[in-house]
Amino acid sequence: MTTTQHINEAYAAQFSPVAFWDKLRAGASNFGTALLTRALALYYALQDPDTPKWAKAVILSALGYFIMPLDAIPDVVLFVGLADDALVVAGAFATVALHVKELHMMKVRAKLEEWFGRNGECIEVQQRR
Repeated sequence: MTTTQHINEAYAAQFSPVAFWDKLRAGASNFGTALLTRALALYYALQDPDTPKWAKAVILSALGYFIMPLDAIPDVVLFVGLADDALVVAGAFATVALHVKELHMMKVRAKLEEWFGRNGECIEVQQRR
């Protein structure tokens, strides 16, 4: 097993749905629409039985990294603390984008509307099928 695999497994082990939702609720107004949209889309894709195991492993690693308060740049560091989280989530999203369905994005839009009202913006996923 490579060092990268060990690191990914360590981040995946940090993931729990409760911790994910706690982090989103606590910081949703600070995360930005792109990060929120991608994190939620990854979460909903993770819940989908049609999502391949390799994609779920990528998602678990990224979301595990996202919820860890002490990572490469701790979240408490003003202005840049979420930059590494945003990059990791964006990278995972790009990697598994073909497995993010319109149904997942509908759930994302519903959650963002619940939190921010009808004027909340949501980035759209280009369907590549």
